[in-house]
Amino acid sequence: MKVRNLIISVVLIAAAVVLAVVLYNSIMHPVKFDQEYNKRSDAVIAKLKDIRTIQETYRSSKGEFCNDIDSLLLFLETGKVPMVQKYGEIPDGMNEAQALAAGVLKRDTTYVNPMKKLYEEGKMLTAKEEVKNLKYIPYADGNVTFKMAAKKINKGGIDVSVFLVEAPIDTYTFGMDRQDVINKKAELESKNKYAGWKVGDLEQVITDGNWE
Repeated sequence: MKVRNLIISVVLIAAAVVLAVVLYNSIMHPVKFDQEYNKRSDAVIAKLKDIRTIQETYRSSKGEFCNDIDSLLLFLETGKVPMVQKYGEIPDGMNEAQALAAGVLKRDTTYVNPMKKLYEEGKMLTAKEEVKNLKYIPYADGNVTFKMAAKKINKGGIDVSVFLVEAPIDTYTFGMDRQDVINKKAELESKNKYAGWKVGDLEQVITDGNWE
């Protein structure tokens, strides 16, 4: 009898432990998924912000956005953009225009490398040595590049340059639980949201990201 009771007790304890583990995993599984998803999303968004920064610099130089990410990065490394340098100080009681007119403040426009300019101005999030990998979507299976497109649309009789850069959800969630990814994608689409991260738009004159 004692042996049987002992066996029953052991079985009950084991069952309780298994149940506790199952409950813990059922609670923590979605939490861990969200943590990993958010970590990966942050990495993707950081790159999209930098690509947008380079696109805006490209447009200021070329008059339109770039439709090819390799060409965009080549511009970053080898292109030239104007940079205004100021010499002198604005005296008390004067504004900048007055100081320029008086000759105590001077301006000189020079042409510099876009990468040099953007990093000196603190506008880039990606480390300079990692710029060569900026086109690749973080956590993707292999070297998967961001989808990029640009074109001109007519708004009020004026042709306006627009661009779009995308990272579909299936790219940066590589290796994560497939069913969880499917559920996340369905959740976003049910809310009429893009399933992934993107910046810009090909039908509207905006440069916002869908995280903003």
